[in-house]
Amino acid sequence: MTRTRVLDLAALPPGGVELVVVRGMDVALFRRGEEIFAIGNECAHKGGNLCDGRVEGDIVTCPLHGWEFDLRSGVCMTIPGETVPHFTVTVDDGGIYLEESA
Repeated sequence: MTRTRVLDLAALPPGGVELVVVRGMDVALFRRGEEIFAIGNECAHKGGNLCDGRVEGDIVTCPLHGWEFDLRSGVCMTIPGETVPHFTVTVDDGGIYLEESA
């Protein structure tokens, strides 16, 4: 995936969450302090919207059934081996850019 501008930095305040679409995929952006994380929005369990989940530290909890995902890697903390896509985030010239991580 190429680097794609998805949002103005000013649109995502500290503590904020935004849903963006990248190449047809819903991606949840989370701003924790000055760091921004991006993971696929659809929970690997039943498809719950992770952007609507509760965030504590670097973990988001799916609002449907409580599965927990690491914002840094997309790895599920509840069920070993489950993941959601995660993206490398860069900020450049006032914009947030995503690139899918391997």
